[in-house]
Formats: sequence, structure tokens, C-alpha cells
Amino acid sequence: MTVQDTVTHPLRSLYQKSVANYWNEEKNPVNLRLGEVDGIYHHHYGIGEADRSVLEGPEETRQERLTAELHRLECAQAELLMTHLGDITPEDRLLDSGSGRGGSSFVAHSRFGCRVDGVSISETQVAFANGQAEERGVEDKVRFHLRNMLHTGFGSDSFQAIWNNESTMYVDLSLLFPEYARLLRHGGRYVTITGCYNDAYGLPSRAVSEINAHYICSIHPRSRYFKEMAANRLVPVSVVDLTAATIPYWELRAESPLATGIEKAFLEAYKDGSFQYLLIAADKV
Repeated sequence: MTVQDTVTHPLRSLYQKSVANYWNEEKNPVNLRLGEVDGIYHHHYGIGEADRSVLEGPEETRQERLTAELHRLECAQAELLMTHLGDITPEDRLLDSGSGRGGSSFVAHSRFGCRVDGVSISETQVAFANGQAEERGVEDKVRFHLRNMLHTGFGSDSFQAIWNNESTMYVDLSLLFPEYARLLRHGGRYVTITGCYNDAYGLPSRAVSEINAHYICSIHPRSRYFKEMAANRLVPVSVVDLTAATIPYWELRAESPLATGIEKAFLEAYKDGSFQYLLIAADKV
């Protein structure tokens, strides 16, 4: 299969088709309502101390307060990721790999003023994100593409930085990191924030398996990230355990009308040590 074939036909397995169908049809209020707060639509979770006073006050505005606080926490997560991308200039080009509805790409462009490309295998997500770029008047700088993160079709040494924000669990890391090593310039930065299961616990716990089934994904063990990075000239410069920092988000979300039912599994897995929430930043050498 040629590079052009992989760009024109990004779905290369039945599993990838099932993932694309899931996100094409996804209209989860916990993603949409939070994005409506300020027009930045993230598809990830939050970090930091939660303001639990939002649970108090008039009942008729309780959901509005909860939604705004959950969105504040997920925005804090995106901002933390951005601080680990290294020294980015307006002349640089970045890749948001697994870009969802585009939230992190717009945060990056606003922060750095540079060109940002996003890739997703969901036609619905790509169309939505490109519509957002046009509404914001940044379509010349922020563009989204219906492409597979394993076979992006972009040229070698094209990007100063690449990130995955909670999307690596949908792909084989032994295929993902060779692509990033090809795409990154020498000295370029890769950052991921991801949930991973704790090797010291053993095999995935029941709660981790519930998360896999809920999102039709396959959460990787912590060790696999470092093994595959090392095999592909990606040298970690920072590893931050965000597990404790994300628990307040999940506890607050569990009390929100936007809860999806998976909150209990996340909290159980984080608290029993079988699941970890990590930020890993690595340079291409």
C-alpha cells in the first residue's frame, strides 16, 4: 500500500473501523456540554483540586456550575501538556495526533501562534474541528485531516513537536513510535498524557478491563511506553505521575448529571494502584 493509499483510505483494519464508527456516532454530553462552556471541545479528563463548592447553592444552576468546573479541570490538563512541548516558535509546526474535536490544537495555536495539524480517523470529528477553525478564523494555521496516526502521510522531519492526549490506547505502540521518530525533527519533542496499567500490579485489573470495554480500547502497560520509545530514539526528559491529580476530577464527575457510569471503574483503578495517569515527554535523538 502506497503513502497516498494510506492517506486516502486511513482505516486499515476492522478494529480501526469500529473505533472510527464509535467516534463518528459519539455525542456524549460529557464532551459536548463541557465544550459549550467556551467553545473549546476537549476529549480528555481533568487534573487539579476541584472546587466542590459548585455542589452547593441553587439547585437550578447546579449543573451549570458543575459543568464549568469540570471544563476548568480539563483545560488545566491541556495547559499542562502544552508546558511540556519545549521551546516552540511561531515558525514551528505541531501535530495533534488523535485530535478529536480539536480542543488541544486550538490551545496550542493560541499559546504559540504556530501551525498545527490534527489527525483523526473520525470523519465527524475532522469535519467538526475544521468548522471550528473556520469560525475562529484560523483555518490557514490550524487544519484537521482524516488520517491514521500510524500512517499520517506527512513528510519526514516535518514537526517540532507531536502529542497524544489520551489516544495511544487505540494503537500498537510498536507501530506508533516509528512513525513519530520519522515525523519529528532531530531534537523535536513528543508528549503523551495517558492512562496505563501498572506493571507492578500484574495483568490488567477488572476495573481496567471495564474501561477497555467501555471505550473499545486496549490500555497499555506502563513499561511498554518506555520500551517502544527507547527502540525509536525517543528519550524521556520528563515523567509526571498525575494519578493523584486526576482523582478530584473523577470524584466530581461522579456526582454530576453528566456521569456516564464509567466513573466508578476509573476511581477504583486509580485508588487500588492498578491504573496510573502519566505525562511522558521525550526528545528525538
